Amino acid sequence: MNKQNVITWILLLLLTVIAGLVSSEYLSYGIPLILVLAVLKFIGVAFNFMELKKANVFWRILIIGFLVVFCGLILIIKI
Repeated sequence: MNKQNVITWILLLLLTVIAGLVSSEYLSYGIPLILVLAVLKFIGVAFNFMELKKANVFWRILIIGFLVVFCGLILIIKI
């Protein structure tokens, strides 16, 4: 395992713990915060472990576009 993978893995663990702590509290901004943490984790996995950072620009834009649409729909439905 290279250094970048270890750093990404540690950040993923940290974000998971933060999401768990946020979900156990009642916060008015809890859902958007958990959603942002999930997006950061998704980007970390997709661009580092799935090596999308080396992929064609089309695929990177498609992934980011999917995240924007998906998160937007979740927030619209929840609000």
